[in-house]
Amino acid sequence: MPRTGQLSERSVQIPPAGLIGDLTIPADAVGVIIFAHGSGSSRLSSRNRFVASIFQEGKMATLLLDLLSAEEEQIDLQTRHLRFDIGLLANRLVQATRWLANESSIAGLPAGYFGASTGAAAALVAAAQLPSSTRAVVSRGGRPDLAGEALHKVNAPTLLIVGGHDYSVIELNREALNELHCEKRLEIVPGATHLFEEPGTLDQVASLANTWFHHHLPERFQARSGT
Repeated sequence: MPRTGQLSERSVQIPPAGLIGDLTIPADAVGVIIFAHGSGSSRLSSRNRFVASIFQEGKMATLLLDLLSAEEEQIDLQTRHLRFDIGLLANRLVQATRWLANESSIAGLPAGYFGASTGAAAALVAAAQLPSSTRAVVSRGGRPDLAGEALHKVNAPTLLIVGGHDYSVIELNREALNELHCEKRLEIVPGATHLFEEPGTLDQVASLANTWFHHHLPERFQARSGT
């Protein structure tokens, strides 16, 4: 297994769809964050990899994966419909979460989801389907409204992060926030647009998400394990 400093890194393939992912595990990891990228993105996204590096520094393992197979990606480039198939994407996240639960290197670690764009909706649907496995959810510039009725079933603490200049998405997030019955919060990053490309804005996203996960994953894990 390749190592970078105190990190163990390797590529993985997750059945049954054969999803390709990059799993990075820091020494003494306290949790694992599964990334669900948005429409038109991939596990190689520089934005997600930057955020993942912040999580890794905080002793969180990360799994960045493509929720569509290579063949499906090619179809989606033409039709653009699979990226909005929230049920399909959520099912792939569920498969990845169950696979991680049986992965010896991180088995037993509490898991959270970090979703962007349509991936945020998929993360919330997956969280609703796996209430005992999902400890927290963070959405970056997401479309949580696309999770529909599943919002009512989410019990994992959920943080919604939106750019201050992403006006239409702010309203969609406020509407989704009202539908959530779990612990929840909406954070608006001033001066940021949808992709958080403005200087310093993605750093704020990473900091907010890192704090949220560190507060909720170990805490809920300890409560569940009785330690």
